[in-house]
Amino acid sequence: MNRQQKTQFIKSEAQRLGFLQCGIAKAEKLDEEAKHLEEWLKSGFHGEMKYMENHFDLRIDPSKLVPGAKSVISLLYNYYTDKKQQDKQAPKISRYAFGRDYHFVIKEKLNHLLDSLKEKFGDFNGRYFVDSAPVMERAWAVRSGSGWIGKNNNLLSKDHGSFFFLAEIILDVELEYDEPFKTDHCGTCTQCMDACPTQAIVAPQVVDSRKCISYLTIELRTEIPNEFAGKMNDWMFGCDICQDVCPWNRFSKNNREIQFEPSEELLNKTKNEWEEISYDIFKRLFKDSAVQRTKFSGLQRNIKFLYKRNN
Repeated sequence: MNRQQKTQFIKSEAQRLGFLQCGIAKAEKLDEEAKHLEEWLKSGFHGEMKYMENHFDLRIDPSKLVPGAKSVISLLYNYYTDKKQQDKQAPKISRYAFGRDYHFVIKEKLNHLLDSLKEKFGDFNGRYFVDSAPVMERAWAVRSGSGWIGKNNNLLSKDHGSFFFLAEIILDVELEYDEPFKTDHCGTCTQCMDACPTQAIVAPQVVDSRKCISYLTIELRTEIPNEFAGKMNDWMFGCDICQDVCPWNRFSKNNREIQFEPSEELLNKTKNEWEEISYDIFKRLFKDSAVQRTKFSGLQRNIKFLYKRNN
């Protein structure tokens, strides 16, 4: 197979496996992106996420992750749903954590994709990534023509909005490369910045994680600072505000992934039931869920912080 045939096969297989989009970029050092990352880290905007400081060389050079890397495949996988928790007073969970943990779901897809490629191309060196290594996924998505970085620092797509997961395959196979996405379609819109209740978006494409509700409810292991009391908008795990207000998300369509389907129990739980949730219910309700990341103690902390606000 020549490069064109290999590229077409990859994109058709990705579509068959349910990915929204598949773009391919030439594997090379991310020199410009490295400068922005370094500035962000120096500003301390990563908070307690000390792992962001590690393996800097791996983040900017794909050949450090896959020796002889030639191509980076960027993939988008939809998780949008218009289903909502029924009790409007109940603590809220971000859409991405409604169903089965996306790491499990997408890794299964990537395993199938990589197996198909090796069966078709013969042996090659390649690895896939879903938040599993120091990969600058948004940078590669832009370089592969998948979209642009919005003011909320999320990848935005004219066709799909932003309610999707990102994944990558780095391989030592030369392919045809897509044109990088060079146009910023946010224009003068600042809806995401204006809507953030904790003012975490301190500049276009710059998020101070220490103020971000997702960081405070998931990454932060200590107590949530009192300065955020009354500003959490009832989010107990993650936050969708800056995506919900984004005009490009009017193009979001419901995902077709059965494993992302929220349970009726999750959607129907009342505010009082969340406040009284037991470890056994947590363990059953969030089996194989991304909510496991914050652990029972963390979810309890988050709910108590919201409850304290109301007293």
